[in-house]
Amino acid sequence: MQRILVVDDAEINRELLRKILEDDYIVETAAGGEQALHRLQREHAGMSALLLDLHMPGTDGFAVITEMKERDWISRVPVLIISSEHSVEAENKCLEMGVSDFIHKPFESSVVKNRVKNAIELFAYKRQLEQKVEEQAEALKKQSQIIQMQAERLSKAKPFNRLMMEYRSVIMEVETKLKVLNAVFSEEYKRNPFESIKSRLKTPDSIYKKLEKKGYSFTIENIQKYVADVAGVRVICSFPDDIYRLAELLTKQDDIILLKKKDYIETPKSNGYRSLHLILSVPIFLADEKKYVKVEVQFRTIAMDFWASLEHKLKYKKDIDNTDEIELRLKACADSIEALDYQMQEIRDRIDRPGDYSPLHEQEGSAGSFHAKE
Repeated sequence: MQRILVVDDAEINRELLRKILEDDYIVETAAGGEQALHRLQREHAGMSALLLDLHMPGTDGFAVITEMKERDWISRVPVLIISSEHSVEAENKCLEMGVSDFIHKPFESSVVKNRVKNAIELFAYKRQLEQKVEEQAEALKKQSQIIQMQAERLSKAKPFNRLMMEYRSVIMEVETKLKVLNAVFSEEYKRNPFESIKSRLKTPDSIYKKLEKKGYSFTIENIQKYVADVAGVRVICSFPDDIYRLAELLTKQDDIILLKKKDYIETPKSNGYRSLHLILSVPIFLADEKKYVKVEVQFRTIAMDFWASLEHKLKYKKDIDNTDEIELRLKACADSIEALDYQMQEIRDRIDRPGDYSPLHEQEGSAGSFHAKE
């Protein structure tokens, strides 16, 4: 049978609770807070619940709860307050300190039994969940260590290093093509289609995790076949129509193959994210061969790039409160950014002299009409 400790300075209350609970539990009693703490010091691991009076001479119920919190006993033993007081302030204070429930005097036998039973069961269930979470966290930690070890081992292999060299090369090829287009625009239209270019190469452990998520083993062949964004280039543009014009001119080049397009500007993600994503196959020229390599190219406006950096922090930081509220505010900001981008684009069009640089949507009907060979 489970053991319960009843703490009350009034003997009649201790005996009444013993009588109510003795058929289902081993009921022990203490006449005050000091005596209760001595019992808990020796036996807290074996206690299933503590029924505690708040108002006692000497060490009262609040002092007992405070000591239990300091010693972390309250995370192991559910505490039910027994009191004739119905003060909302007192109850809130107790709940904030970690108390599980209340049993009010005068005692009703069925209520006492049910509250004690529920508190014990809920507490046990909570402990089981916490233990499972700890076990899963430990398993994930071990899995992450295994992934890191395997990724590090592969990263030292010659075929993997050769593959990463090819992905670095395709990034340089795309950057060169974009810089040439930028120079052409600067000469012909006296303006630049993009503000900056950023590039990145996925780390070995990031590649490993992506393949594992898709259900494939970590091999050179699977990386080439199933991971399209090992090499990534991000192009930051001033205006939305610059994005579509630049993407079209890039993919019209006869040595580039468009494999896939995701237009999150025309159809934004649910969180408000807007960007144009292209998966391209681009040739690189090695010492002994010409080889096509996949690269992901993302196009964003300046404002959306700033937004995306904030959203990324929210996604990967684990210790942030009120994430739902932040997500709603970010979504509202994304909608405002879209409106602002197009307003600024319209102002630019009115400033530009006729014939200088006409927006793509005026030439082809819509900024979203971008097509390229696949």
